Amino acid sequence: MEEKEQNQNLSNEETAEQQAETVEVTEEELVQADLVEEEATPNFEAQLAEAKASELRLRADFDNFKRRNRIEAENRAKYSSQSIVEKLLPLVDNLDRALQIESDNEETKSVLAGVEMVKRQLAETLQNEGVVEIPAVGEAFDPNLHQAVVQEASDEFESGIVTAEFQKGYKLHDRVIRPSMVKVAE
Repeated sequence: MEEKEQNQNLSNEETAEQQAETVEVTEEELVQADLVEEEATPNFEAQLAEAKASELRLRADFDNFKRRNRIEAENRAKYSSQSIVEKLLPLVDNLDRALQIESDNEETKSVLAGVEMVKRQLAETLQNEGVVEIPAVGEAFDPNLHQAVVQEASDEFESGIVTAEFQKGYKLHDRVIRPSMVKVAE
């Protein structure tokens, strides 16, 4: 019997040791699980912060995209008539040349009156589309608006002032369609 008791005691001790080991392993696992959880939490927070920053960048990019498209659409509408206006400018120049003719003949005067009416109507139509003449004579030379073809000394004008205009320049809204061809005082 003693042997049975000893075996039982040994068996009980082994069982107690196994349970103690099991508890210790479980505690170690808990500590490791806590460490893993602590490491994972900042990682999730970093990922969340990164996702939020990415979303903000995407929103900003999309807002910029919408703004650029709106501006491009406005410019297309604003300058849609540019090509036809560019084709009509030589016609305006020829009408101006025709009106420079002086004559005493009544028939010629009546034809010139008709040309004047056509020119006036064309000028009104262009103006309604946003076309304006670029002022030249007496203005300071501006390379963005004027094209200097001649430069000569002048007693009447200061240096850098436009003294004569050879061809009128035009702007469509705020865009130069054709610069004025001018003579500039030295």
